[in-house]
Amino acid sequence: MKPLSLLLAVALALVTAVSAGPAVIECWMVEDAGGGRLTKKPAALLLRQGPGTPPPRPDLEPELYLKVHDPAGALQAAFRRYPSDAPAPHCELSHYVPFPASANWARGLTPEQSCPRSLDGTWLMVSISSSIFRLSSLLRVQSGPQPEPALITLATAVLTVLTHSPVPRIQLGQDALLDLNFAYMPPTSEAATSLAPGPPPFGLEWRHQHLGKGHLLLAATPGLCEQMPTPQEGAVAFAAWDDDEPWGPWTGNGTLWLPAVRPFQEGAYLATIHLPYLQGQVTLELAVQKPPKVSLMPAPLVWASPGEAPPELVCHVSHYYPSKGLEVEWELRGGPEGSFQKAEGQRWLSALRHHSDGSVSLSAHLQPIPVTAKHHGARYACRVHHPTLPALGRSAEVTLEVAGLSGPSLEDGVGLFLSAFLLLGLIKALGWAVAYKSTLKDSEEK
Repeated sequence: MKPLSLLLAVALALVTAVSAGPAVIECWMVEDAGGGRLTKKPAALLLRQGPGTPPPRPDLEPELYLKVHDPAGALQAAFRRYPSDAPAPHCELSHYVPFPASANWARGLTPEQSCPRSLDGTWLMVSISSSIFRLSSLLRVQSGPQPEPALITLATAVLTVLTHSPVPRIQLGQDALLDLNFAYMPPTSEAATSLAPGPPPFGLEWRHQHLGKGHLLLAATPGLCEQMPTPQEGAVAFAAWDDDEPWGPWTGNGTLWLPAVRPFQEGAYLATIHLPYLQGQVTLELAVQKPPKVSLMPAPLVWASPGEAPPELVCHVSHYYPSKGLEVEWELRGGPEGSFQKAEGQRWLSALRHHSDGSVSLSAHLQPIPVTAKHHGARYACRVHHPTLPALGRSAEVTLEVAGLSGPSLEDGVGLFLSAFLLLGLIKALGWAVAYKSTLKDSEEK
């Protein structure tokens, strides 16, 4: 049993190590150099370390090598499920100065006249973005780097705002849930005990920006009796703390719900969490989409005679969004060469047709060239490419039948018609002759 227990312990340790995410996050310290210029210096965040002292980083300035204490666990939780094969996230550091919220609806968060002494010191804002998540975290830095053997600066994550859906792609007409979570721990124990037990009031703000224009979509201050602006576009937010521990840390939820999204609702959504003199913000990029439906007319067969051109083909590409990025290709499959090739002929596109739900449609036209007997059984295909479709796109096809090679030809049809007409005339003539002969015989007998 001991070897089995040892193996189980090792396996659990390996799983923990894999799921813990990266220990160090490489960043850039971005500062204003004046004259509209920015300077960038390398920096790093040490989220966790093994036994012993932190690994030395002689390539970094000690003030930019930060060992982050994360009492709420929000930073480490964000990286815990980060795929090992995913690109490294982009990380930036910048200086931060605590200040009260300027919006009238958030003034109740800062009843005191000045910033409390507990917020004194050096503050940094870290912004991390990737295709997996986006977050911003306010770090309160302890004064001065730690002594040897590793020069490193200690910092505490005070407020972290996080979304796990940085680029949501929503089907046109469906509801959108814009994920938002946040965590807060008072910067000092004195600050925690000076407040009433339990999580403090907070402000939640969602703003929408699109095509250079922005507006306030929703604002809320749970726990405060403030007059709130009217929510826009039917937006609803799940704004609340998830726990009520007396002295923290606390986690909360600010997820936004948008019913039946339309094209004008795509764009950037800025989510901001307001605490007294502290603000954390992340940006989400909402994309609205709808894949096209593809149909080809006439169907199911296209008839043509040797040396003549088949009838015009019309490919209907209907109810898709966005309108940009659509490509239509015409293919001839199983032609004389027996393989796929571009269909020859005159082609053109119709103008866009707009629908009430914001989607669009168009028609692609092809006038094929004259065919020969070798084209019998070939298939004309209309292939559509759009950002909402897989790489191969979506297609519709019809089969070409050349007259005279499958079933009666046009000449055969005319011949059969004439033969039937003559046969019907002959039958009628014989009927008249028999009737006349019978009438004549009856007359002679009388």
